[in-house]
Amino acid sequence: MNRVDIKVSFKCNNRCKFCVQGDKRQRHRDKSDDQIKAILRESSNIYEEVVFTGGEVTLRPNIIELVGYAQELGYKIQIQTNGRMFAYKDFCVNMIRAGADVFAVSIHGHNAKLHDYLTSAKGSFEQSTTGIKNLLALGKLVVTNTVINKMNYRLLPEIANFLIDLGIPQYQFAFPHILGNALENKDWIIPRKKEVMPYVKRGLEIGIKRGRLVKTEAIPHCLLGKYSKCMAERLIPQTKVFDIKVNENFNRWRKEEGKLKGPNCKECKYFKCCEGPWREYPRIFGWDEFKPVK
Repeated sequence: MNRVDIKVSFKCNNRCKFCVQGDKRQRHRDKSDDQIKAILRESSNIYEEVVFTGGEVTLRPNIIELVGYAQELGYKIQIQTNGRMFAYKDFCVNMIRAGADVFAVSIHGHNAKLHDYLTSAKGSFEQSTTGIKNLLALGKLVVTNTVINKMNYRLLPEIANFLIDLGIPQYQFAFPHILGNALENKDWIIPRKKEVMPYVKRGLEIGIKRGRLVKTEAIPHCLLGKYSKCMAERLIPQTKVFDIKVNENFNRWRKEEGKLKGPNCKECKYFKCCEGPWREYPRIFGWDEFKPVK
């Protein structure tokens, strides 16, 4: 299934310390209703799925109307969100009635102290987890994304157990893209990949043993080993992204421009199918962690 990704707003009620969007909320206006509807109309004959993302999509006052419009055009609809607005049951019901199918919620810790610190928003953990519970109770598919950082990587196994106990059927651990806030805070928020891998693998193994679908993002084959089957990049559909600029083929951009392969990668048996890390990582830390698999 191919999809179109629309950044409907850069506003957000969290201020995550690793947010790749950085200060876009201050520098750029949101797209107008007419612009978003035109994108949806013009894409409907080519793309089957739409992802509404941001920023925080639920802060757009008429987001339910836009979701309803997408449903009328026949899209399968995913909402990428921090989940806080879904703490309000009526909002959940109205969003579902409008046509939202899948909810991808960001959760960065297994308790309020950790999650709220990373989001810079007191009370965000309580609202996000309540939102997840509401959506699950209404029978919707909820998947989560946890951004790996220096504050939470040793706790990834605990986060995995927490998400499973919450009822999440699929979760993902994503290494940060070092742009925006992540770049600004890189000295204290970005860990070395070799340090996080034992905890990533334990967190994945917990999900596998408990019957969950588990994914990683931006971690190459050479570091994942037998967990390479968990790479989300293997499953990401062809995507056109409407950000500040239009990215006609995000998958191709990700492989050719967004990520990078090192001087020894050609020696690796996964060279053709591995994308490598986001290119900012080796520019900061070098290539010594990435060992070709012979």
